[in-house]
Amino acid sequence: MKTIAIVHFSGSGHTRLLAEAVGRGAVSVPGIQVLAHAISGGEIQDGRFQNAALFAALDSADAIIFGTPTYMGGVAAQFKAFADATGGIWYRRGWKDKVAAGFTHSGSPSGDKLATLQYLSLFAAQHGMLWLGNTEAAAAQVDDPVGLNRTGAYLGVAGFGGEAPGQSLHVHAGDLHTAAALGRRVADVVGRFETTVQLAAA
Repeated sequence: MKTIAIVHFSGSGHTRLLAEAVGRGAVSVPGIQVLAHAISGGEIQDGRFQNAALFAALDSADAIIFGTPTYMGGVAAQFKAFADATGGIWYRRGWKDKVAAGFTHSGSPSGDKLATLQYLSLFAAQHGMLWLGNTEAAAAQVDDPVGLNRTGAYLGVAGFGGEAPGQSLHVHAGDLHTAAALGRRVADVVGRFETTVQLAAA
């Protein structure tokens, strides 16, 4: 059984819904289990993220998918605290050659989400990870209710939207489908690596 970890921070709940969709896509592939972790404020003490058990679990995962809302053109402070706390893992190259991917959400179609996805991919590159982007062709219209990749983002999943006052929390169906597709892609690639290793050993 291969393990895909999904580590995310969600402020208003939209990124959490994307994370859940990523997880559904991943576990739809046989032989895959998901370790999901939502970063909380309680894990940040004196400005430093602390969760030794999580880092031990991530060391054992075959892939890690990162998620954060885009705030002010970049990752959320809570996610950055998590990223900064991985310095020791970086030093010993603990995540080298793990598969990585990422997703984000903001209130507007642009919201400078590309900067967030670039940060996530560079963070993975710092660790020597293998980044997988979003391969889904862009939908013809951003308001397509079920269109994959309606924002035309290929570095990762970039969802957008919000609710009017009094409406319940929701994420656009197209963004959820795109997130699930990313989860499936990561799971497929992780499974392919296993097959390659088995064939080489034979």
